[in-house]
Amino acid sequence: MNEQIRRTLSVLVDNEAGVLSRVARLFSGKGYNIESLAVGTTDDPAVSRITIEVVTLEDQANLLCNQLRKLVCVHSVKILVPEHAIRRELVLIKVFCSAAEKRNEILQIANIFRASIIDVSKSSITLAVIGDETKTTAIEGLLSEFGILELVRTGTVALERGLYTIDEQTKEKGEFDYGKNVLREGL
Repeated sequence: MNEQIRRTLSVLVDNEAGVLSRVARLFSGKGYNIESLAVGTTDDPAVSRITIEVVTLEDQANLLCNQLRKLVCVHSVKILVPEHAIRRELVLIKVFCSAAEKRNEILQIANIFRASIIDVSKSSITLAVIGDETKTTAIEGLLSEFGILELVRTGTVALERGLYTIDEQTKEKGEFDYGKNVLREGL
């Protein structure tokens, strides 16, 4: 089905000045809004990984990947399949709380979501939450009733599960096919 959905692109690029700008210009030049963007170096300090989330049709995402591959600074591009990907983002949330009972409620919510308390003052608590957008949206909704003073997101980072990597040559063939065969054969 070719519908507009949020797609995650993983891009390996040279770790040098101006590369991020060239990649971002490609998206804006084609009229796409980047929903999430995270960049960091890989195990090779000369290479950075850019994780980009964009809402597109499948054929549009493929076209964007082909355009990215034409950039000299790009080593590899891959659209991550949601079933084979681990996606996470870090969210820092500063919540208003001046009363002890409110503080305890916030701490209980933090425990349920495995959030870390990273700062406490007389009138606020700052939490760090790591997870996918359903988790971070859920805790944000619960904490909003206390009053969110500030919130910041890192943007989504993603890797493929198992031995799947952005480098097609290291991919273990058939790793995720077992479950599909079991379902087809009724085992």
